[in-house]
Amino acid sequence: MIHSMTAYGRQEFKQEWGTAVWEIRSVNQRYLETYTRLPEQFRSLEPLIKEKLRSRMQRGKVECALRFESNTAVQGELQMNKALAQQLISGADWIIKEAGQGTLNPVDILRWPGVMEAQAQDMDALSNQLMACLDTVVEDFLAARASEGEQLKELIEQRLNGIEQEVSKVKTEMPAIVAWQRQRLQERFEEANIELEPQRVEQEMVLLAQKVDVAEELDRLVTHISETRKILKKGGACGRRLDFMMQEFNRESNTLGSKSISTSITNSAVEMKVLIEQMREQIQNIE
Repeated sequence: MIHSMTAYGRQEFKQEWGTAVWEIRSVNQRYLETYTRLPEQFRSLEPLIKEKLRSRMQRGKVECALRFESNTAVQGELQMNKALAQQLISGADWIIKEAGQGTLNPVDILRWPGVMEAQAQDMDALSNQLMACLDTVVEDFLAARASEGEQLKELIEQRLNGIEQEVSKVKTEMPAIVAWQRQRLQERFEEANIELEPQRVEQEMVLLAQKVDVAEELDRLVTHISETRKILKKGGACGRRLDFMMQEFNRESNTLGSKSISTSITNSAVEMKVLIEQMREQIQNIE
């Protein structure tokens, strides 16, 4: 299956621990690059996330982000740090005694950072649940890459069909073009009153036929079309191979245009180059 490097996936999860939003996006890139944006308390998940993404993709610039809001209603019971509270009370009493004035407000002691704390959530269990949620988003994200990849495949196959039609057109027209060129050469000899031996005329005709012969280029174009279709059928991470095939297509179409001796062949060569460029642009997004 063909996969595009451009895709987007997002899902929101609401559980008893709060709300989490996973977001994955990717664009085309020569190699695979992964980036994460995580809340500070989940920084330890970064290596696991990158490994998960790298195991499922081979090319593209992939960004994965997590937004997390905890549910304060399910936090554990408040606990008092009695030792800290006692130190604060003793210190406050000493200050009041030394100053000879003032009173101690118990609420101020309770507000002191660290005196009253809620039981921390089980971060290991929470991290496991968040990674399970990420698995769901990754599957949807990959499905989006596959869906767009299939659309790219169809576009490329349409262009391959177009090139195949142009090749067939040139093959059909070549005998008539060669015959016309032979007749034209013969007429020029006659106009110039040049009398050549039949053997010499035949040699000139052979040389002319060799110069304008594009059978080799047409055969290679047919081979490239067949090979490109095989690559598309096989699927997988084939973007680089397809890009190489576009270089080969360009080489043959350029040679075909340079050997052209008629408007129809020139037009076919130009049409092929247009189709090849359209394929190349689409292939830039294939993994």
